[in-house]
Amino acid sequence: MKILVTGGAGFIASHIADAFINEGHSVTILDNLSTGFEKNINPKANFVKGDICDNNILSLFEKEKFDIVNHHAAQMDVRRSVADPAFDANTNIIGTLNLLQNSIKTGVKKFMFASTGGAVYGEQSYFPADETHPTSPLSPYGISKLTVEKYLYFYRVQYNLNYTILRYANIYGPRQSPMGEAGVVAIFTSKLLRNEQTVINGSGKQTRDYVFVGDVVKANITTLNDRNSDIYNIGTGKETDVNQLFHLLNNIVGKGMPEKHGSAAPGEQMRSVITSEKIFKKFNWKPSTDLEEGLRKTVEFFKQN
Repeated sequence: MKILVTGGAGFIASHIADAFINEGHSVTILDNLSTGFEKNINPKANFVKGDICDNNILSLFEKEKFDIVNHHAAQMDVRRSVADPAFDANTNIIGTLNLLQNSIKTGVKKFMFASTGGAVYGEQSYFPADETHPTSPLSPYGISKLTVEKYLYFYRVQYNLNYTILRYANIYGPRQSPMGEAGVVAIFTSKLLRNEQTVINGSGKQTRDYVFVGDVVKANITTLNDRNSDIYNIGTGKETDVNQLFHLLNNIVGKGMPEKHGSAAPGEQMRSVITSEKIFKKFNWKPSTDLEEGLRKTVEFFKQN
């Protein structure tokens, strides 16, 4: 099949593009390189430097006649979304609508969307959250992701565009950038390897569901041919607090860095964990990489790069 991967120079989507190519699909990567890197782009992919908000991407859709759009390009910085909601909405909502309009104009059969299993649920009322958990996002970023989910339902009803929504937990692994609003795994790993003091926000008892990028890739492969438009959580169902994460990484890196706490981040969610029972029951997908193994692979990547 012909697949467009947006954000394919970035951390998650570059791994997904690699997997699609290894499966024999023809892959085009659309990325503006604002946060992605050319070194992540598979040489067998057709790379187009461009923005999902550009009106001229219709010509790309008309030329390539994609079967599937796998959409990962996004404004991912929660703090920036709070500071500049309009920028977040323009990228995550208007940019996605641009892709959707071009999809229906050119006969795209399916739209795969990277949503968020933490931000769309907000403060959870039960743990772990399943796909029926109330959606009460606390940031414009979470609101924008949920809005796109609603638009996808509209495009399914109105234009018969099939979709798969994957609500990701906290993804970590090779190629994750330690810069900007990055994942705590990348930030801690980078600092520990450079013998720099890491600072844990607040008590460090805030928990997240950490899922390895390789398992996320498998979820995308697994749902590629799903003909039923649906939403799936992609996580481990296990909570790990920041203190535990720090000590695991500290032991793997072997630098013996002391634990240091700073002030709490304002508005930070205390607990976030999701269950992937739904996709397990339907496709037998479940994460196969435990946290310590995934962290070792991540540290090894950072050492070599």
